Amino acid sequence: MPSGSHTTNTKRDYYEVLGVSRSAAPEEIKKAYRKLAIQWHPDKNPDNQQEAGEKFKEAAEAYSVLSDPQKRSQYDRFGHAAVSSAGAGGFDPAAFSEFSDILGDFFGLGDLFGGGSRRRGRSNRGADIRHDTTLTLEEAAFGLKKRIKITRTESCPACQGSGSKNGTAPANCRSCGGAGQVRYQQGFLTIARTCPTCGGAGKVITDPCKECRGEGRIPTEKTLSVNIPAGVDTESHLRISGEGEAGYMGGPAGDLYVVIHVQDHPVFERREDHLICTVPISFSQAALGAEIKVATLEQEEMLTIPEGTQSGTRFRLKGKGVPHLNGHGRGDLYVFVRVVTPTKLTREQRSLLEQLDPDPGPDASASEKTLSQKVKDLFLGDA
Repeated sequence: MPSGSHTTNTKRDYYEVLGVSRSAAPEEIKKAYRKLAIQWHPDKNPDNQQEAGEKFKEAAEAYSVLSDPQKRSQYDRFGHAAVSSAGAGGFDPAAFSEFSDILGDFFGLGDLFGGGSRRRGRSNRGADIRHDTTLTLEEAAFGLKKRIKITRTESCPACQGSGSKNGTAPANCRSCGGAGQVRYQQGFLTIARTCPTCGGAGKVITDPCKECRGEGRIPTEKTLSVNIPAGVDTESHLRISGEGEAGYMGGPAGDLYVVIHVQDHPVFERREDHLICTVPISFSQAALGAEIKVATLEQEEMLTIPEGTQSGTRFRLKGKGVPHLNGHGRGDLYVFVRVVTPTKLTREQRSLLEQLDPDPGPDASASEKTLSQKVKDLFLGDA
């Protein structure tokens, strides 16, 4: 048997290395690896760097296989032999960029194993910006075109965003030689970090533009017309592509996010796409029934109050609520009636009310008049 096969077979089981079961979930595997990465990182073990380095590499190798669903499946079926072709037991640092994110969080190592820097390059996308705007309930319900004023950076017209004075160009960074990264050795690892001199651009401006002072961008105030769709609510976000901060060194602009705030309404309370209001009615309207006018977001609607209506009764006006955002149809308007009890009565009113008998209850004769009928008799006369 070749010696390479013997070495592969003597490797510790990857699940044993990470201290997890063979049924462990991906998050459990990641958590176990993070713990071992901290424990065995050479910088944490200055007196035993060689052993710590081996333990660290073993954990990284195990994680590189078990965190990849395809490699893990092959490993579960065939063991180390299934993944030995992908480098040291399946550990391929150049292709495994997640190590940079995991270890960078703990050690501030930037980009590990020579991986690419996120900031590297001559141009970067501009930042997104946020603008808050306030609407009335009617504006939010039916939508509108609203003019907003924002302050943002735009590409400098004097240098066309290059940051360099006209007729000049940025020079290669001396610290990184134009690579945008500097490398150094840390324990057994080769670390690549964003160049602190050029910020990863690989270029430095030697003769900056006087208008933007080398930034390539200048602050500008701009007024935009924004289409607010019908049905928005508080905390709705509208994304307007390319209206954010200008990009750096000719990069694309960021986006503008318009955040909606809807004012409280004096009459209506909003619950998603439904509206709620309370309407006062008199005692006689509740007892005898009535036709009343009810306000909506558009015009008044007639509402029938049946006789004997109790305070707190709810009525539904279908389709009189708020339009559904990015959809069809509308919510409903729910009207609660509140019976207003008179605080002062004339002698005649008091006498009439005193003539009303209390509710006779379920055992009363069927010939007894109902309360609503007695009120009719008192206020309208017997028919």
